[in-house]
Amino acid sequence: MASRPTIADLAKAAGVSVATVDRVLNGRHKVREDTARRVYDAANEIGFHAVGLLRQRVFEGLPQYKLGFVLQKPDHHFYQAFAREIEIAVQNHPGIRGVAQIDFCTSQTPSELADKLREVGGRNQAVAMTAPDYPALSVVVEELKAKGVPVFSLLSDFASGIREGYVGLNNRKAGRTAAWMIAKTAKKPGKVAVFVGSHRFHGHELREIGFRSYFREHAPDFEVLDTLVNLETVQITHEATLDLLLRHPDLVGFYVAGGGMEGAISAIREEKLGGKHIVVVNELTPISRAALADEVVTMAIATPLANLCRELVQLMVEAVDSGPATAPGQTFLPLELYVPENI
Repeated sequence: MASRPTIADLAKAAGVSVATVDRVLNGRHKVREDTARRVYDAANEIGFHAVGLLRQRVFEGLPQYKLGFVLQKPDHHFYQAFAREIEIAVQNHPGIRGVAQIDFCTSQTPSELADKLREVGGRNQAVAMTAPDYPALSVVVEELKAKGVPVFSLLSDFASGIREGYVGLNNRKAGRTAAWMIAKTAKKPGKVAVFVGSHRFHGHELREIGFRSYFREHAPDFEVLDTLVNLETVQITHEATLDLLLRHPDLVGFYVAGGGMEGAISAIREEKLGGKHIVVVNELTPISRAALADEVVTMAIATPLANLCRELVQLMVEAVDSGPATAPGQTFLPLELYVPENI
């Protein structure tokens, strides 16, 4: 049975002296915050037995910030990764004792989304949320703003002009990038399609606009079909993809602009059509990575989650400290592009 890590082991892992670890543990003399955090992070990594005491020592005296986050699809790999990165960003943000309260809202009805936002906003100093753009949400954002609780939209914008800020990709550029890939790699012009989760998702709407505008401007020989709504569900996307492939033998490619890409991937595998079409999806997950490796998917446009979460937490803390911005802001993160040769 392996012995538990010692103070000497912790000092080595943190790259500091045993005396420094002792000072952090016992609070004898003040240690620089970045050094204390390094000791705490190392303690977590090696499973040091007094990690709870270290956390208390490192964060005592720092102002506490309660930050709320409302995500979707708790069982989905992307949102699980998103939640982990939020916790890391809040925990590691300098100068604060951050508490991340992460909730999931599986319903997409306006009333339930509004109720969830109101409830999370009632117990936090700032809130960030992924959601479609419904008037009911705008009403709650206005309520919370009046109470001094700033709200940020994530990935897809909502309550534009009222919310504190948007943090995510430039969705119009994402749509144009997907179109560029299809137009440049297709062997000849043909029909192309785009899936959106809902017309209420502002981000999906912008991706569709960018997708169509690129073809109008640079590749008019391609025909962009009517937009397909998949409600971001795997089953609907699977069936819609099979129907799309059956009805349009001259289809050269398509873009899944929101969730549900797993259904498109399974449909292509079922029909043994891997590599026959240019397929662009969003986010790098175990399923999209495997599809890239098999060349079922041509490109995945991914969100840099770690960078997004660090930027988001900084903006939330600033909003709590300084009050509402004079004008609602937008923070665009760079697109991460994955193809079979760089996964």
